[in-house]
Amino acid sequence: MIRNLLVFFTCALFVSACNLLPKKQDSKGSVARVYDKYLYAKELNGLVPAGTSSKDSLNITQNYINNWIRQELLLHQAEANLDDIQMNFTQQVEQYRNSLIIFQYESELVKQKLDTNITMQEIEDYYKQNQSNFLLHENIIRNIYVSVRKSSPHLPRFRQLIRSERDADKEKLMEFCQMYAETYQLDDQAWTSFNEFVSKVPVAAEDQRSFLERNPYFEVQDSTFQYLVRIKEFKIKESVSPLSFEAANIRVILLNKRKSEMLSRMEEDLFKAAQQKKNIEIY
Repeated sequence: MIRNLLVFFTCALFVSACNLLPKKQDSKGSVARVYDKYLYAKELNGLVPAGTSSKDSLNITQNYINNWIRQELLLHQAEANLDDIQMNFTQQVEQYRNSLIIFQYESELVKQKLDTNITMQEIEDYYKQNQSNFLLHENIIRNIYVSVRKSSPHLPRFRQLIRSERDADKEKLMEFCQMYAETYQLDDQAWTSFNEFVSKVPVAAEDQRSFLERNPYFEVQDSTFQYLVRIKEFKIKESVSPLSFEAANIRVILLNKRKSEMLSRMEEDLFKAAQQKKNIEIY
């Protein structure tokens, strides 16, 4: 209650200082005026979130009032300098309203009717038929890595485990990572951008292709950690992107295609039904 009163009186003082609150009957309960337009205190209800400090409440309220004043001044200036024809937006408003109604209807229709189940077979078929659309824009890698403190006594064991292909060693590596590693990534099936990778691991590679070709396993370090990295596979920019890297994007493409086809059929069905019932005529 006290905060609301503070906001109200602050508004009144702020506007009074700007000479924007003349004492008129129409101004009762208002906190600002621009020509014959008034901003009323009740319009500020809910503007300031609960728990806001008095100082922040004051700033939020003053900014709102100031923005309202500027907008009304611009509106008044525009209305004074445009003729009735220039200010006739009836057609534009009607078109915008129609677009909103159609968009809302189509959104509800898609939500209720669209089959969103995209099979892996559909994704694979699309990928095979559109290979040229999936050329890489950057180098990507499949890799695993572990970061360990340089002083760790387990560092030699990490080196042995990360190089091994034995299932038992892979399980042991996971155990060691959970107990002793600082960070790690052991999913060797996931593709990632090499640029994204080097944002996590301090790798200096001016010629990325040459670096990847020469370093299936490497180690780097910073002031605190030793990074052990094993590159399982890489693909170079401008080569065909692997299916697993594109599957999520293809699913979105197929869903959008299915959505577009469904809406087109709906429009065509509406048109044909209206023709048959003679609900449309072209003069």
